[in-house]
Amino acid sequence: MTIQTFHTKVCIVGAGPAGATTSIFLGKYQIPHFIIDAACFPRDKICGDGLDLKAIGILNQIDKNIIKNNIKQSDKIQACWGFRLIHPSGKRTEFVFDPNTSDYTQPPYAISKRTVIDTLLVQQIDPEYSTFLQNTVATKIKRINGKWKISASQENKNIEIYCDLIVGADGERSMVLKTVGDRKIDRNNYAGGVRQYWSGVEGMHEKHLMEVYYPKSKPMSYLWIFPLGGGYANIGYGMLSSVASKYNYNIKSDFKDILEKDPLIADRLKNAKPEDSIRGWGLPLASLQRKCYGDGWLLVGDAASMVSPTTGEGIGTGMTTGLIAARFIQRAVQQNKFDESVLKNYDREIFRRVKDDINLFKISMWFSPKMMGWVMNNLIQLPMFKKMFQQKVTQWLHTAYHKDLVVNLD
Repeated sequence: MTIQTFHTKVCIVGAGPAGATTSIFLGKYQIPHFIIDAACFPRDKICGDGLDLKAIGILNQIDKNIIKNNIKQSDKIQACWGFRLIHPSGKRTEFVFDPNTSDYTQPPYAISKRTVIDTLLVQQIDPEYSTFLQNTVATKIKRINGKWKISASQENKNIEIYCDLIVGADGERSMVLKTVGDRKIDRNNYAGGVRQYWSGVEGMHEKHLMEVYYPKSKPMSYLWIFPLGGGYANIGYGMLSSVASKYNYNIKSDFKDILEKDPLIADRLKNAKPEDSIRGWGLPLASLQRKCYGDGWLLVGDAASMVSPTTGEGIGTGMTTGLIAARFIQRAVQQNKFDESVLKNYDREIFRRVKDDINLFKISMWFSPKMMGWVMNNLIQLPMFKKMFQQKVTQWLHTAYHKDLVVNLD
């Protein structure tokens, strides 16, 4: 079988939100590159499907009209105005953004199936500068004389791509990470989650609030209900891997028990039906702060362990790493220099965007399950937190719609 060979300065492995964003901005910087993905888009991805203002901000930086023309006009992307916490005691606390008290009328969140948002992102990849190879599975990555050799299969042919810099955007099970670093799972900085789509879910808020429930029977875990419109919802369940191990939880079976037996949830599903099977995935948390750069390589998104440790959100953080990576790659290409020295501040720039999340996560890990239950049942319900939410969302909206993310390379 013949082997098709390509040579490029930069190759991105993976075209999810992080990889696609890297490619989009390299296109804006007029840098030719390759991007490969094992799937053919559109394709599904297991996820909670929530888009926070980090994601909205990067979308605005990609194209100032993308929200108006693609997000607001889509019947497949649900606007969301806040969230509802369902406490272990059964009490509910709702944080709803009120645009009447703000200069901004945009919803602070959106909910979209990954099939939709990932396809929207790859459609922004510029074919003038990006050679996008779909259905292309990387089978081997090797360092040879200061360059990377990526062996891949594409349907009935074999491909070899030689590049100076490789970007690992291939998710939690990243082959790039396995090649350049240690992929060993740290249970204290890793979470497990399961997800299932349901139709006919009752009790949704008219403002399409994202719901998070902390079941009394399973301390230190949480269940979410994210509305997709028309009684359709992404329902999932997750917990820190160290907690699952310590308390001998089985995430999948515990999820099923909550859906079937917990009165706060089961009653809302009595007339509902599942639309697919329960599917699980791993969440590598940013609190690990792994090294994400080296001689001729960068990691972005889940490959860089950039999932928010407080919310489990990874789309916005992944897109953020993609933009930052593109700026460092731009300098490397301009200098024709791809060693560690030209990429050395990349980690600083990506982790300072999640610094507050990491610090809050570390503090919360000092809490016992009993203490965490008390906090959720009592402290979070104080009026001051709703006021803070309103103020913070207004600040975040201003940033997302009016401020480009600035990367300090030095």
